[in-house]
Amino acid sequence: MNYRHAFHAGNHADVLKHLVLARVLDHLRLKDKPFRALDAFAGLGVYDLEADEAARTGEWREGWGRMAAPFAPDVEALLAPYRAAVAAVQARDGATAYPGSPALIREALRPGDKGVFVELHPADAATLQDRYARDPRAKVMSLDGWTAINAQIPPPERRGLVLIDPPYEVPGEIERLGAHLARAVAKWPTGVFLAWYPIKDTEALDRMVRDLDAALPRPALRLDLLIERPGDPTRLTGSGLIVVNPPWRLAEEAMLFLPALAERLARHEFGGFRCDPIGPAA
Repeated sequence: MNYRHAFHAGNHADVLKHLVLARVLDHLRLKDKPFRALDAFAGLGVYDLEADEAARTGEWREGWGRMAAPFAPDVEALLAPYRAAVAAVQARDGATAYPGSPALIREALRPGDKGVFVELHPADAATLQDRYARDPRAKVMSLDGWTAINAQIPPPERRGLVLIDPPYEVPGEIERLGAHLARAVAKWPTGVFLAWYPIKDTEALDRMVRDLDAALPRPALRLDLLIERPGDPTRLTGSGLIVVNPPWRLAEEAMLFLPALAERLARHEFGGFRCDPIGPAA
């Protein structure tokens, strides 16, 4: 467990992941019935972009740091839940704070909703526990994320999402993501699943998506954001999400915000994106 997200908080991958997460949460809130959000690899919850870890890499400057200028009005409307969650966290924790996925989820919870935050790293799990100990809507578990996914679904509410964001520290994690995702969807066919991946080895990623296309019992979207030209498997050239059971307008929304992000976050004059259906409806 060497990975610490504090070095990467607010980077281009976080922008994509957190924007999509905020959109899905916003859709879940449209119905009065309570929902549950399971964050299987939660991290610290809130990060200081001026702390040593974030300052050492400076990755946030080419991610959240480029988001200050407004986009076109239709894109800004889609960004609104994401921006509102960041603003709420910064109002409490300071102007240099940036929310991880647990903080974004917590901002969206209503009375009756539940956030379950799973973190294996002992120090990070303890930090999460201290942060949310007084919130009855939040539960922190010190557990392996893959184990938690299997144990925690389907939830009592029968509505909600699972965010899968492993650290990708060991070989074969892309294949593991696809296999675990297919099994989880079979166990909870109506849940919304967001599975994040780095774009490095594009061949392994495409194989995983092809396998999922054949295995998934439910419709899904593949959302990719490229911020530099792919081809070098040692470089993070972008990131993406598989969204299973996407909200009905998410594909339409993605076709607005993905090209805007690709243009804004591009490096070396290259930015790209894809929004592809996979699964039985593809």
